[in-house]
Amino acid sequence: MDYNEYWTKIYKESEDLNSIITTYWRHFSDWGHWQFWVVVAMFVIPLIVVYFKVDRARIFEIFFFGYTGHMLWGYSNLAMENMTVIVRKYFLIPPLQTSIAMTASLLPASYLLLYQYCTNKNKNFYLYTIGLSAVFAFGVVPIERWLDLIDIRKGMNFFYIFLNNVAVGYLSYWFTKFVIKVKNKGVKTEFNFNLFKNKAR
Repeated sequence: MDYNEYWTKIYKESEDLNSIITTYWRHFSDWGHWQFWVVVAMFVIPLIVVYFKVDRARIFEIFFFGYTGHMLWGYSNLAMENMTVIVRKYFLIPPLQTSIAMTASLLPASYLLLYQYCTNKNKNFYLYTIGLSAVFAFGVVPIERWLDLIDIRKGMNFFYIFLNNVAVGYLSYWFTKFVIKVKNKGVKTEFNFNLFKNKAR
């Protein structure tokens, strides 16, 4: 096949796949099925908890951490789902047949609150992250699998999910601390510059 033939086939098969997924959702994953409401709860409840529990004095820093985690989990889960090593069998709407409830809400909200707790209480974020990652990888995911909400295939296992969660938690933490450091340096530089101008006068 040439270049155009490849893209013609890609478009055709993508449209066929989207049609199949939409039909599947209507039969097995729409609001008439209990699995749909489990996914809704996984998406909505963590956001409600964050709304009431977030430290508003540090809201931008904490939400930056959560947003970073959301992006990293989104990318890593998108890759795993595209390779079909992790398959979410139930989803909110057909165009989002991904783990959006997990990657956009439950995981970021949980780690966001963990970051807030550890930094407010001066706890070891690294150890707590390992603990929370273990809860998700060896507790939550097996329950999802038992309920047939998720399929794990092609050599993927709970330990790899655990490592992915630890990596995302650590990277989010390091990136947040890096941005805070850059921000503080910028503030300090501006302050020193203004002070120098005042002295010059």
